[in-house]
Amino acid sequence: MKIPFVSLVPMHNELKGALIETFEHVLDRSIYIMGNEHDKFQKSFADYCGVPYAIGCGTGLDALHLILKALGIGHGDEVIIPSNTFVATALAVSYTGATPVLVEPEIDTYTIDPMLIEEKITAKTRAIIPVHLYGRCADMDTIITIAKRHGLEVIEDAAQAHGAIYKGKKAGALGDAAGFSFYPGKNLGALGDAGIVTTGNDKIAEKVTMLRNYGSKEKYHHELLGNNSRLDELQAALLEIKLPYLSKWNKERNRIAERYINEINNPKIVLPVSERDGNYQVWHIFPVRCKNRNSFQSYLELNGIGTNIHYPIPIHLQRCYTDLNLKRGDLPIAEEISDTVLSLPMYYGLQDNEIDYIIDIINKYV
Repeated sequence: MKIPFVSLVPMHNELKGALIETFEHVLDRSIYIMGNEHDKFQKSFADYCGVPYAIGCGTGLDALHLILKALGIGHGDEVIIPSNTFVATALAVSYTGATPVLVEPEIDTYTIDPMLIEEKITAKTRAIIPVHLYGRCADMDTIITIAKRHGLEVIEDAAQAHGAIYKGKKAGALGDAAGFSFYPGKNLGALGDAGIVTTGNDKIAEKVTMLRNYGSKEKYHHELLGNNSRLDELQAALLEIKLPYLSKWNKERNRIAERYINEINNPKIVLPVSERDGNYQVWHIFPVRCKNRNSFQSYLELNGIGTNIHYPIPIHLQRCYTDLNLKRGDLPIAEEISDTVLSLPMYYGLQDNEIDYIIDIINKYV
């Protein structure tokens, strides 16, 4: 049996007629940047997240960068981020001229350890960016309490958490602002790059709206040093078609995750912990850990099961961040995760017989 790590085919086959019809509609109207479809999706996604404002942009990285710029964060400032995130979180900080300050995650949840944040706060710290990694919300109550105590902004990196819920509120409505990615493989994915900012703060929304469009409210009048990072009309229209199905897709991801957690019983494999306190994880990734990760990955591939590693090199060991002056051993939890984590197949359309096969093969691994 051959099972890919991810397949978008089942999802898109169910929507193909509507997606093609939408493409033709946008093509025929000949409005491709910031038209009615763009405005409609911004409102729909804001309503979905339970916030007043959603501002479309080019990528998830752009979303975080625009929020930081809107808050006036730049040279000489520091922003706290988890040490085990995708590089985009750190790059968003670096693009402003600020310095990312890395904090270790909790080994069982993979999200930033709030108990380690305060020791990294200095007079230069301006914000905390908790990452809702793999679709699980970070411990936002504790993080927000710390931020308020020190007068810091809280920016959610919700790139992997479309529809995740923390204590009754959706990701994107938990901090001062949030950045989402609609990269095609995300729980809600475009057919290309796309992103969005959500916020309840009208001043952040106004600035992000200007910054993503050359710093302009009115054409040819530029008040801010802005960017060109706009959610194009076609991607907005396609995302509008997909959004009503997101809850169904997330529910299926949870069903698959529940089967993995309940039925994988190999002592060599460390499973992720289930969500706590009634929160709702949306399982963008299903990560397991194995001491002999490379051997385990090869075994699965030999048996036709596709996998991926999220992420094989932690931020502080990336060549582009040698200026942080960190070396192997300085952030051991992030290193442990990078050295042992492996992502199993997780997507809408994964069949029960395929899940049976994956579980059986994993349980036979020696």
